[in-house]
Amino acid sequence: MVYKAHKIIESCQEAFILRLYRQKNKTGFIKAFTDNPESFTSGFCHVERIMKTLFVKKLFLWPRFHASIVSTFKKHQVNVIEIHLQMTTAMTACQTALLDLINACINELKRSNPGIDTDEITVENALSKAFELLIRLQLEPVWHQLSSKTRQLVADLKTLRLILRHLTQYDCVTFYSLVQSIRTSERLFGQNTGWLFLDAADSLFVHAKERVYGNTKFREKSKKKPNEVEKEQDDENTDDEDVSKGLEQCPKWLALSEVLAEIAEEEENCCEVEAPETADGGDVLKAGSRILICAEDDRTCNQLKEYLCVGGEQLMDRLFKKYVSIKGGQKTSHINNDGKGTVKAKEAEKKGFNKAKTDIVTLTLTQMMNAAKEDDANGKTEKATSSKDAYSGIVTSPMTIIHPLHGSTDSHGILRAIEELQPKYVVLYDADMGLVRQLEVFKASRPGKPLRVYFMMYKGSVEEQRYLTSLRKEKEAFEYLIREKSTMVITEEQDGRSENDPHLARDQGHQAASSSRQGGFESVQQQKVIVDMREFRSELPSLIHRRGIDIEPITIEVGDYILTPDICVERKSVSDLIGSLNNGRLYQQALSMSRFYKKPMLLIEFDANKPFALQTKSAVSGEVSLQDITSKLAMLTMHFPKLRLLWCPSPYATAELFEELKSGKPQPNAEVAMTITAASSDMPDWSDKYNHGPQDFVLRMPGINSKNFRYIFNKYSNLYEVSQASLEELTQVLGSSVHAQQLYDFLHKEYSFQGEVKPAAVEKKWKGKGKGFSHRGKGVKRKK
Repeated sequence: MVYKAHKIIESCQEAFILRLYRQKNKTGFIKAFTDNPESFTSGFCHVERIMKTLFVKKLFLWPRFHASIVSTFKKHQVNVIEIHLQMTTAMTACQTALLDLINACINELKRSNPGIDTDEITVENALSKAFELLIRLQLEPVWHQLSSKTRQLVADLKTLRLILRHLTQYDCVTFYSLVQSIRTSERLFGQNTGWLFLDAADSLFVHAKERVYGNTKFREKSKKKPNEVEKEQDDENTDDEDVSKGLEQCPKWLALSEVLAEIAEEEENCCEVEAPETADGGDVLKAGSRILICAEDDRTCNQLKEYLCVGGEQLMDRLFKKYVSIKGGQKTSHINNDGKGTVKAKEAEKKGFNKAKTDIVTLTLTQMMNAAKEDDANGKTEKATSSKDAYSGIVTSPMTIIHPLHGSTDSHGILRAIEELQPKYVVLYDADMGLVRQLEVFKASRPGKPLRVYFMMYKGSVEEQRYLTSLRKEKEAFEYLIREKSTMVITEEQDGRSENDPHLARDQGHQAASSSRQGGFESVQQQKVIVDMREFRSELPSLIHRRGIDIEPITIEVGDYILTPDICVERKSVSDLIGSLNNGRLYQQALSMSRFYKKPMLLIEFDANKPFALQTKSAVSGEVSLQDITSKLAMLTMHFPKLRLLWCPSPYATAELFEELKSGKPQPNAEVAMTITAASSDMPDWSDKYNHGPQDFVLRMPGINSKNFRYIFNKYSNLYEVSQASLEELTQVLGSSVHAQQLYDFLHKEYSFQGEVKPAAVEKKWKGKGKGFSHRGKGVKRKK
């Protein structure tokens, strides 16, 4: 059973697992599920390709408008109360200004880049969360060719979308603080595409300030200097009341208070409430109703928790004081930001949930459930401290939980909360189509149990438009899939149950099988590649197997892929290549491959759609520097002449290259590959006949390189004989007077710290200490 089927492409690990499963099992079933129909609307025959990868033949579509689904949900309808709120005049003006700015940036982006496809780059799509992904897919392949203005336009669109999200998501002080910080930074660095000078930008700044500095007395106070504000802190008990009255509170806050007060009053009037059972049918928890409040993220949840604990005026007062202290450079702190702990609810609220709550404690959901069980047993509720990894819980009567919709470490956290809490009331503080679908299923799967959903939304806002757009795209995606299903072509052998399935045979047209004639008959040998176990985190093993080449996974120390007994490949991405060159690990890997394999290869994979550079243009010079990556790569090839570099733009190209390299070659032996380590003493027959210790030592001497070191080994038996050779003799052996002079000076001159050159007593120095160049396996000779 495959989850998130829309992500299963032919190069992923799940496709590899399914291919192996269907090869070995012809009777087992494969079922795949997905809840993202929009992902199938892009690309050519996207559904057919994924179904082919999944080895499935049947496509079942279950949209919300399906007849059976509609009839089922009608039998178990959720009691939904829609609360359409009006934005304030200042909020509406800010939203209009932001939409105008986004439209201006999009038009400028289209005008500056006529060559890109901008049909989907619209203001409506800019409101969705997937807009950044859409922009990246369009511009990432040509990002290095774009002008600085285009790149800044993309950054400006991201900034404006962030401001637009803050408008309906957070309070007026947080929104104004963000707008002011962006305005200051843009003016300071001058990095903008001109949207700051539009009339819409002025309207945005004016109305954002109006939401905070709406009161006349407060406006006068804001003009004072920070030191004057600090002097007046003694009288803040009287001034803060005026300050809080000038701040614009979120309309959703008051609506939430009224909803919770209505629920509390309704529960108090109820005489008997049936206790909900746990999901596993276990213990019956404390009798009473449970409320689940769903907000967008943790920051919104924390603000709602503090609002329900201390009230709106005190929350806004704290937020404003924090903003003033940051703006004035003060380091004073006020009420704790997360609002945790036991606090007294503020009696100043005229209406709402806060009025009757005088003892509120934040708990985790598990702690709340344990407290409820202990209450059944002991008749009392035990208070506990909150934890950082839990979603916000507020112990009230009735029990209330605040949970974020997004940003949690557990992607199914909200669903787990619904199953464990089994709420009677759900308040959707922020609209989410996925949660709406889950609540419908939750109600239909528990017939007879009441469920009321309060759906809060700003009327005529981008929040409403975003939700309606998601509904429309879901419907259009299902309609597209219905049309595709009516015309798609499915082969009879697509499920992989047939023994002669060409798809399961892994591209027979590309199989690299070596053949030989023996006694008039042609024998075919199956191709095989030895793969290190750690390489299965990449896509390459799956694509190699798909081309008809068997892979044998083992743990090998030298190399990542063994193609033939002679070919060893070390695979690196561009980032891995730079890191390995900097820490010297690649040198040791190349050294081991060169000693044990005739054809060592370094494979460098890069993305063809993402340009890269090993160093900046300003760093390119004609001199070799150990700080440059290109210089290090050049030095690596100079030290290891046998090492070959393979540059591949994708794993698909790498798999095809491996197939060509193996064509007509013998197959590798896994037992031999496992015995080869960097410290192995048994060298292959083709390897150098000299010990590697003296060989490495001689290669590091001046004048000796990978081309002429064999002349020294063939002519002399040990270092003592080399030191006794004259300059003319070394010139004749090495074939270069320059190299001979460097080696002669290294052996016969002594360099002091002052730079003075003194003749060395070579005879005394080397006598009795000659190090032999003995043949492989016979050890090192000692010459007396």
